[in-house]
Amino acid sequence: MPTPQGLPTELAARLPQLLEAMRSVGSGLELRSMLERICGTAAELTGARFAAISVVDEDGDGPDGFVLHGTDEATGRRIGRLPDGCKELLGALVRDSEPVRLADLAVDPRACGFPEHHPPMRAFLGLPVRVRGEVFGTLYLAEKRGGGPFDDHDLDLARVLATEAGIAVGNARLYEAAQQHERWIDGSVAVTTALLSGGDTDDALQVVAEQARRLSRSTAGIVLLPGDEGGLEIVAVAADKPSDALGMVVPPDSEIVAELLDGQAVFVRNAAEDPRVPSRFARDYGPIMMVPLQSEGRVLGSLVTPRARGERPFTEAERTLAVQFASQAALALMMAETQRDRERLAVYEDRDRIARDLHDLVVQRLFATGMTLGSAQRRSAVPEVRAGVGRAVDELDTTIQEIRTAVFALQQGPAEAPVGLRTRVLREINLAAVPLGFTPSHRFTGPVDTAVGDLVGAHLVAALREALSNAFRHDGASRIDVLVDASATLPDGRPGVRLTVADDGVGIPEGGRRSGLRNLERRAESLGGDSGHGPGIGEDGGGATVMWEAPR
Repeated sequence: MPTPQGLPTELAARLPQLLEAMRSVGSGLELRSMLERICGTAAELTGARFAAISVVDEDGDGPDGFVLHGTDEATGRRIGRLPDGCKELLGALVRDSEPVRLADLAVDPRACGFPEHHPPMRAFLGLPVRVRGEVFGTLYLAEKRGGGPFDDHDLDLARVLATEAGIAVGNARLYEAAQQHERWIDGSVAVTTALLSGGDTDDALQVVAEQARRLSRSTAGIVLLPGDEGGLEIVAVAADKPSDALGMVVPPDSEIVAELLDGQAVFVRNAAEDPRVPSRFARDYGPIMMVPLQSEGRVLGSLVTPRARGERPFTEAERTLAVQFASQAALALMMAETQRDRERLAVYEDRDRIARDLHDLVVQRLFATGMTLGSAQRRSAVPEVRAGVGRAVDELDTTIQEIRTAVFALQQGPAEAPVGLRTRVLREINLAAVPLGFTPSHRFTGPVDTAVGDLVGAHLVAALREALSNAFRHDGASRIDVLVDASATLPDGRPGVRLTVADDGVGIPEGGRRSGLRNLERRAESLGGDSGHGPGIGEDGGGATVMWEAPR
């Protein structure tokens, strides 16, 4: 084969291998195998015993990968921790962006960044891996076969291969960035669909948490909304393990809460070292990304995605995508809130009409009928007839009182909700009576208003609402019994409160959708309680009984 004109014979002999290495860079996007091929080619062309490529992360703050050629598996185990590419000699290659060629590595004071059990190296050639001025890492070669130093031909070949390594890293990162953008867009679409589907709000917020966790590759996804008494309350948690953080409130005097409610994102590299992070998070997590759920200048809450201790910090690209995702989720939350407001307004208008009709038509007719029966009772001479008519008049009076109670409940606005747990439970029962067509019976046991804490009470009312809603939508019940027992004892002996909602409907179908039951379980577990279901109060155990309990 003829020698290319102008090239030294030795360099020309190595040219085919160099061209093959360059060709392989464009053959795929699997970065590690590509870098391994470049390492092997570099070692072979320069006669080096060892070759390695160290890649720094996208922000240039830490290691993102290390490929080593020339050591067997046993030697690799002895080496243990590999050089991170950011310290001492390898770090100098990144910072100074100039090649380093040494005849004896041992005499250079910067050669202390290598692991203790790394094989001995004398001749050394290192240079930065970069593309378009951006440094991606380092390529270094060591221990030239035959014991001599690396020459100018070796440096020229290494320059070409370092450039090819930079192209490989750049292409892989561009591809990953495109894939990452696509994943976040798909996640935003899933969140928007869930929020605008008209389903349960808790389910929609859970979708936000799950998508944020998946897309950011975090240990958990957490959604916080402003609490009733200030601060931020955790309303949805998506994690591998069950979490008792649901319902926890980060106090309003927290520096992080102030920043988030002011619309500022907060990024923490290591929770254990940041005094702003609550001790609960500092103990369990490492890097944390906290972004406000805000749209059009309005902050609705916050989205938190923590990673486990020791995991890599979030990159600048991940931070930007998370902020965009949170803004899209906030916009969808605002649209869903507007949609629910319209639906509520329609319901209130319909309730006002029903209340007027009940008062102006039904009650007046019943009252007139009662007066007619009363007059007939007085004129009758038969004792049995008088007694029967009297009972009918009493029933009419009771019916009129019940209708007037229903009218009062229909006319009561959401801002008039009272504070006591007993009254809040009665309000939920009266509100449910309209769609059900009848008023569920109720019974209270124990000191409901004084013994049950505010947080547990709020969850109990939400659980009652969920249970009554399920009975209306799925169960076809004609009778519902509600029991709130504040004198209950939990299985572990702690004093608790127990909610029981029993009906005579068709029961809970096997294999049916059970998001409502999951919501009840999640609420109970977040308080250290439990939830379950069993046979109802219909004939032969027909219907369903839902039980929800928590420490009070």
